[in-house]
Parts: sequence; structure tokens; C-alpha cells
Amino acid sequence: MASDRKTVAFIVDQLAAAGDVSAKPMFGEYGLYCDGRMVAMICDDQLFVKPTVGGRAFAGAIDEASPYPGAKPCLLVDADRWDDADWLADLVRISTAELPLPKPKAEGEEGLGGSMFSGCRSL
Repeated sequence: MASDRKTVAFIVDQLAAAGDVSAKPMFGEYGLYCDGRMVAMICDDQLFVKPTVGGRAFAGAIDEASPYPGAKPCLLVDADRWDDADWLADLVRISTAELPLPKPKAEGEEGLGGSMFSGCRSL
């Protein structure tokens, strides 16, 4: 079941104080980015934050679950906590600070769409 866009918009609004926050559609769900780092996912209208040492310490007793089959467990933020924008933004800010920046693309490297068939002969 895909997440509701209203849920995604609400969470992004709640995270405004964390930094430059955006949501990008990914395989029918959403990846949440903060300051250029993928820090969380919204899957089946649930919020999963990438686990970090600081994030776990800040969140305290919190469940962990996989956002989709085969994924590593993430911090599962209960929907009751979403209304506390300060707490949510702090969790994301702390977690983001511990995540690496994405690797820069190599010169000439294209996104997923353009290079898939670059080695194929045309008919």
C-alpha cells in the first residue's frame, strides 16, 4: 500500500526546523532527505528513521522495524510522536549529522534513465 501524499506533506512540514527537508518518491513510497542526506523513509504511512548512535540515544525506547522486506531495521516513529514537531525535527537533525554525504557522481555519469542501454546496438 502506497503512503498517502497528505501524510508525507505533514511529516515534511513537521521537519521544517531540521534543515532543508524534502521527500522524493521511491518505488511507490517516499525517501526523506535532510541537507542532502537520505535520513528516513515513509512506507505504508509509517515513518522509519535511519538508525544512528545519536538518534537512538535521543529517541530512547523506540521500536525498530524494516520499512520493507529485506531492509535493515530503522527507528519506527510512532504516529503519536509526529505532532511534536520539535522532537521530530531534533531526531532528524541528530540523525542527519551522523550520516555520510552521498558520494558525488563520477564525471559523465548519468542518472538511472540515460545510461541503461548505452552499450546496446540499435536495431
